[in-house]
Amino acid sequence: MPTSRRARALALAFLTSLPAGASPATDLFGAATRAVQQQYYGWSTVDRTQLGEKYAAVLAEKCAPQGDACDYATGRAVLNDMFSELGDAHTNIRDAEGAERLAEVSQNRAVNRTGVRVVRVAGGLLVVSVMPGSPAEQAGLRRFDLLTEVNGQAAGKDADGKNLAVGSNEFIRLERAGAPLNVTLRRAGQPDHPLTLPTARLQARDEPNLTWTGPDGKTALIDYPSFLASDSAALFLKSVAQAQAGGAAALVVDLRYNGGGSLQQCVAAASIFGPVVYKTREQGLSYTYAGLRGEPVFPFLARAAGPGWALWRGPLAVLVGPNTASCAEVFAYYAHKAGAVVVGEKTRGVGNSGVVFEPMPDGGVLSVTILRAYSEADEPLPAAITPDVAAPTDVSALTAQGRDTTLEAALTALRAPAAPAAGLRNGAGQTDVGGGGDASLSVGRR
Repeated sequence: MPTSRRARALALAFLTSLPAGASPATDLFGAATRAVQQQYYGWSTVDRTQLGEKYAAVLAEKCAPQGDACDYATGRAVLNDMFSELGDAHTNIRDAEGAERLAEVSQNRAVNRTGVRVVRVAGGLLVVSVMPGSPAEQAGLRRFDLLTEVNGQAAGKDADGKNLAVGSNEFIRLERAGAPLNVTLRRAGQPDHPLTLPTARLQARDEPNLTWTGPDGKTALIDYPSFLASDSAALFLKSVAQAQAGGAAALVVDLRYNGGGSLQQCVAAASIFGPVVYKTREQGLSYTYAGLRGEPVFPFLARAAGPGWALWRGPLAVLVGPNTASCAEVFAYYAHKAGAVVVGEKTRGVGNSGVVFEPMPDGGVLSVTILRAYSEADEPLPAAITPDVAAPTDVSALTAQGRDTTLEAALTALRAPAAPAAGLRNGAGQTDVGGGGDASLSVGRR
């Protein structure tokens, strides 16, 4: 028997011969692969049956020394490799801690927090949001500060891109313990210095935050961190109303660290700039999401409305980057169709599909792609958003000079005589501007 066929036969024999509960790893692998085989409806063309057989053989080999004690971590590692080969970043598995974090944010639970959200970058953890009134804000922390150490451990990534001891997950884990965090702070114009961040019981989610920028201070900047919460669109609508009441001459929406959330919420939020109709196709099914003036509506209402129904008609820019994903890419797409100039870096590339979350035996969740996305004209939505103005976020400029090069590029674009024409540009059409990241875990599309 050829080697490949022998491996497949051994793998299938291994999985079919084991009763339920044979080992934690096989339970997890079986549950996840069954869900993907039955439910997957994304854009990947990989043969999922062959893929499952291949990685069943890998799991069998890895579990052989442990037998029925083969643990969840082993099963999860094999699944991560399998999903990487599937080639659909929307389909992935999260452990129990990751599932808990998802539930905390989507259900807006009260948890121990300092009030900051961070992402790994070279040299430390970049602060991408600070909750107003939080212990972190009271301690003096600002957006785009860099935390180079946390509780005496190196944070972020080293110069070669290797993960150091503390990343965003480890930071959250330390927060949830409830003790103050001792960090080393790096900020432009100041020497590195220690800072203590107390914790308090705060909402797990981060809400849109309105600040003012631009040469005359009349450009409203809304940092929009997530669409996970069930009132994400209403919160954004509130921020836009505050910007209008403050006399905003232009609006910038920062989605650089927004990883997505509820399709209904992002469609509704994008409809502040004009009517939105978003079509989906599933296995034998289809569904249409629609938004109008910041609220979910029946599709026929959005189709009947004209562009004049927009709540914001002024100059508009949307900031995006590699951490902009999923529903945030959908928002950027429809904002651009309404006339926004998109600035930053190419997005993650999962904006043309949606997922459901399935509970797994280890207490974690499987995110499985179950729908494909289309425009009102039945054209597939782009997987990724390539900005009109290429302006990468320069972390060294942020931390050494206090300059946000992406925001600077957006402000320059908003002052230009004419905004880019609708229709996202490809890489050749970019303008390069120099520097001068549902309450239920088992249902609900994402």
